[in-house]
Amino acid sequence: MDEIEKIISRYDEEYVGKSLRSLDDINRFTGTFVRDVAEIYDCITRIRNVDRNPTGFSLEDAPILGLLTRIWKLLKEIVNYYEQDNAEIISILERPLIEAAVTAEYLLMSDSDVIEDYRKCSYKDRLRILRELKEGSRFFETKAGKRLLKSVQEKMDLEGFSEDDFKEQKKNRWKLQGKTFFDIFKEITDEDLYKYTYGMMSESIHGSWNESMDWCLQKNEDSTFTVYPFYHEADARYICPTLKFCNESYRLWLERIDCLDENMINVLDWIERVNNRIFMIFDQKYDGPNG
Repeated sequence: MDEIEKIISRYDEEYVGKSLRSLDDINRFTGTFVRDVAEIYDCITRIRNVDRNPTGFSLEDAPILGLLTRIWKLLKEIVNYYEQDNAEIISILERPLIEAAVTAEYLLMSDSDVIEDYRKCSYKDRLRILRELKEGSRFFETKAGKRLLKSVQEKMDLEGFSEDDFKEQKKNRWKLQGKTFFDIFKEITDEDLYKYTYGMMSESIHGSWNESMDWCLQKNEDSTFTVYPFYHEADARYICPTLKFCNESYRLWLERIDCLDENMINVLDWIERVNNRIFMIFDQKYDGPNG
């Protein structure tokens, strides 16, 4: 696509080299680079082989496309907060991004039965809504309740599901193939990465004590705590590792829809190379917050 070529054409060796000379240069360059990567991912989700998909994507493809779209939308928001120097909000947004990327890759490596199971697992709370309707909940007499009920029924009708079609999902406690996210994660990538990424990121979602100490409190000399009212600064460490989880799912998607040509292989390889280069040079130059 012309949009992708236009983005990459800006990154000649002279520009990249100059952008990686100092920590300040690297951090500025990282924001620009990741924003452009998000645009490339955006473009990829709009690529379509008209012979395979003349109008759009079926229910076997659409769940994956939805996750890939979620990835670049979250990535664009992460870059916004990166440029605002706000590492705290980045840590909140990266967890759902990694979950979307890992789940998309898992689905891309699976068959149609697994994709249907993924779709069905999303109806857990929606089936509860239908059950509460039958039990006479007065919420469904309100406008909000009627709108919600209509939305649930329309989705069920679209997929041809009835309330009796979810026995397997109930048996598996509404987990994809009966697996925890950790089970899926370690099938896709190095399981040791889990605790350093997704695992620790859960603290930002659940509001753990360690998360409060890291972001929201400052320790006084007498071992008491007071509020830390500022946001912590962001640097390349908060954003480059996240891309490691994203690239492969877009590669597999292009292969799935018969659009993975040599040009797109080169684009995705380029993203990986530049991202690795940024992180390695940053790691060499970084010597702690006071270094």
